[in-house]
Amino acid sequence: MFALLAIVLATLGPLGQTRTDSVRQVAAGVPVVFDGDTLFQVRARIGPFGPAERAAAIINRLARIAEDDTFADDTVAIVESDGASDIVLGTFVITTVTEADALAAAVPRAALAAEHARAIAEALAGDSLWTITKLVAGGLAKSLLVAMVVVAILMAMARMFPVIYRTLEGWQGKLIRPIRIQRLELLSAARATAFTVGLARVVRIAMIVLVFFYAIPLVFGFFPWTHDLSDQLFAYILAPVRQIGSAFVGYVPNLFQIAVIVLVTYYLLRFIHLFFDGIHRRKLTFRGFYSEWAEPTYKIVRFLIFAFALVMMFPYLPGSGSDAFKGVSVFFGVLLSFGSAGAIGNIIAGVVITYMRPFKLGDRVRIADALGDVIERTLLVTRVRTSKNVDITIPNAMVLAGHIVNYSSTAKEGGVILHTRVTIGYNVPWKRVHELLVSAAARTEGLMAEPGPFVLQTSLEDSYVRYELNAYTEDPSRMARIYSDLHQHIQDVFNEAGVEIMSPHYGAMRDGNQVAIPTDYLPPAYEAPAFRLFSLGAARPKPSVTPEREPPRPPASPPAGPDDPYT
Repeated sequence: MFALLAIVLATLGPLGQTRTDSVRQVAAGVPVVFDGDTLFQVRARIGPFGPAERAAAIINRLARIAEDDTFADDTVAIVESDGASDIVLGTFVITTVTEADALAAAVPRAALAAEHARAIAEALAGDSLWTITKLVAGGLAKSLLVAMVVVAILMAMARMFPVIYRTLEGWQGKLIRPIRIQRLELLSAARATAFTVGLARVVRIAMIVLVFFYAIPLVFGFFPWTHDLSDQLFAYILAPVRQIGSAFVGYVPNLFQIAVIVLVTYYLLRFIHLFFDGIHRRKLTFRGFYSEWAEPTYKIVRFLIFAFALVMMFPYLPGSGSDAFKGVSVFFGVLLSFGSAGAIGNIIAGVVITYMRPFKLGDRVRIADALGDVIERTLLVTRVRTSKNVDITIPNAMVLAGHIVNYSSTAKEGGVILHTRVTIGYNVPWKRVHELLVSAAARTEGLMAEPGPFVLQTSLEDSYVRYELNAYTEDPSRMARIYSDLHQHIQDVFNEAGVEIMSPHYGAMRDGNQVAIPTDYLPPAYEAPAFRLFSLGAARPKPSVTPEREPPRPPASPPAGPDDPYT
């Protein structure tokens, strides 16, 4: 057994030695020459590639590295793997050292890989100064060329676009015409021209941005130190564009859904507007539905249709299913709920007032302390213009909560009664007062002759009688002027008749004082009476007065006696 073992060992020893020598003899080295310098030799095969093919591939890779400026900042490194050592520059593999290469060179694989890496690094480092100089010069030349192209494009745009603007403005009324639907002008020629010129300005700005968008990253790409920055700029700008584009393409079906909803809503509103407009113009009539209800009812129906269309479009809006969209919707809903309580109350009050029909536009009304003509009525407020030409805006909730006096509702049918009060002393016969007041009303312009004015005696006070003159008018909007003229005529009529308006709370010494009538109405020979003195117990003379102003006679006084306090 020992003899057999010795024979086997002796046989294996020469065979192994013979194999090693055979590899060394068969694998003749192929030099790797770069820039006139032999870096190392390749002696072994890798798969179907022989030493010559491997050496040529390594030389091509080194030439590519020398010409490509993207490798300027990378360093040569060795990456170990199972049974091989990769020599890399950055992430680019230059060559691979295998166990066969180490066996052919009779050195360990790690040592052989380190030697090849050092030779490659020295070769590339020797070429780096020239490479950097060449890269900088080439980058500057290319950058200058790009700058010249950019300046040329900007100068061409600066000359071209003013001509385009003038041409578009010259087309106004010729090629650019107003957009009309029958006789309704939707867009005038001037507005269409302004829109077209503005669109051309937007195109100019977009072209300038596009030029710099491509020029700046292109210049950065000419230099190895900013090459990555160039890629990042393109990525920063193109990534959102791609994302928006893909999102738009994916959103196209929803866009069609929204377009259909908008189209149906538009024509439905057109039909409803035509329907209510016919009611407003009284071309369509329905029992119990007044023509003035047409416009507010149309606004309510239009709001409901808009709300329904928005609810239908909501699921198709971009991002409608996201939590952020839902949160914003809830937030605005809460704000609307808390902040619009008063507005909602005014809207509801406006709707109620509309269907109550307490007044119409142009009516003379009194709402709270405001007296004037109604000039506007909306769902939120009612506006009244006073006789002083002052506009008062009243919230509809306040209008509904208070009382409304409408002077115009029956003015055209039977007239509205204007009334004023005057107090006359008991010394003037009431029939005479009635005649004078009716005469003053007849003189006043704006008061109706039929039904005629009439007088009411509203009270019998301590010192006077209170008379109320009532007269009809068809024009309550001139109420202030009619009242002013009526009061003037009352004074004129009473003064002409010699009747003094001495109440209320008017007192005078009747002896020795001038009557309370303007001088223009007194006779030319009128003199204020003098004080009259009488002896006690003597007969008093009868005063000389006109029949209209004759005071009632006092009862006969008993003769003065010893018990008379004035004796």
